[in-house]
Amino acid sequence: MSELRKGQVRNLVLATMAFAITFWAWNLIGPLAGSYSRRLGLSPTQTSLLVAIPVLVGALGRIPAGMLADRLGGRRMFAAVCFVSIVPVLFVGWSDSYGWLLFWGFLLGIPGTSFAIGIPFVNAWYEPARRGFATGVFGAGMGGTALSAFCTPRLVEAFGRGAAHVLMAALLALIGVIMLGGSRDSPRWSPATASGPAAREALRIKATWQCAFLYAVAFGGFVAFSTYLPTLLANVYQFVQTDAGLRSAGFSIAAVLSRPLGGTVSDRIGAVRVLLIAFAGIAVMALVLAWRPPLEVPAGMSFVLMAFFLGLGTGGVFALVAKVVEASKVGTVTGLVGAAGGLGGYFPPLVMGVVYSTTGAYTIGYVLLTVTALVALAYAWRAFHAV
Repeated sequence: MSELRKGQVRNLVLATMAFAITFWAWNLIGPLAGSYSRRLGLSPTQTSLLVAIPVLVGALGRIPAGMLADRLGGRRMFAAVCFVSIVPVLFVGWSDSYGWLLFWGFLLGIPGTSFAIGIPFVNAWYEPARRGFATGVFGAGMGGTALSAFCTPRLVEAFGRGAAHVLMAALLALIGVIMLGGSRDSPRWSPATASGPAAREALRIKATWQCAFLYAVAFGGFVAFSTYLPTLLANVYQFVQTDAGLRSAGFSIAAVLSRPLGGTVSDRIGAVRVLLIAFAGIAVMALVLAWRPPLEVPAGMSFVLMAFFLGLGTGGVFALVAKVVEASKVGTVTGLVGAAGGLGGYFPPLVMGVVYSTTGAYTIGYVLLTVTALVALAYAWRAFHAV
């Protein structure tokens, strides 16, 4: 195996690992939302806000994170995000009031910015024909939400909330050290000279806005489901926290497996075709879920298929970005597109909380998702059918 090939494999693996762990940290509140709600006497809307606030900051923070990745490189930025994230991870675990949880949850958005660092990092290592594969594999690191959904409630049960967060902080410190010592920026990468002009230039690229909308639907849907699903399952199917977490982990794993598939298939048949399949599937599954399929297999399969199509769509979008945006601007464009994806995940939990408080069901929320997916399907075809 050539030195370049070894470098590609090693750095893709390390970046995916770092992405997974930071996404676990980003999603620490969601799997425990039920216990926070019971202990603090929160309304569904207050619980939704608590779950959604790290998503908002993780979304907006991707814009400066992407710019800094273009200037400083992914190696240093991954390490910096890991180290800085230790502080909010610890204080979320030690907070016992709703106000402090919101404050430290706001800062817990920092680890959610790692996506905008990893895409340009792995993109620079791979030639254009294999970037769909590379970004798809890296995107599988969003399985950190599955790790959080499965492991966080169990760690809290075994060791207590404070100790579980200390363990998470120690893991972040370890990953930061590994990224500093073991990863390398691609020999093809060169630092951008200035962030401000790069951002303005990226905003003038039409594909930035087009991909941002598509990613807001695909990745936003994934983030919304992965963070709010434990609460939804508890409300609709009366699952306890650990059982809801187990099923939420299954949802995330399905999306994780389909994301690299979306990137790889995009290299073969084109990203646009993959996106059309994904958005059509999302629309159909949202209608199915609106009918509240019964436990266990009908509901489980419905959520897994929804996750599959969402993951397929996220892989397709960044395969498209790698094709329509020149390599020197990918970091900045990724930050902007990634921010749109995070923002897409911020609003649905709030909408679902309000809908459930008002109607006692989530039907209206699923119908809105169906309409949004169909709009995204039509737009993807209109904007990129010639690509």
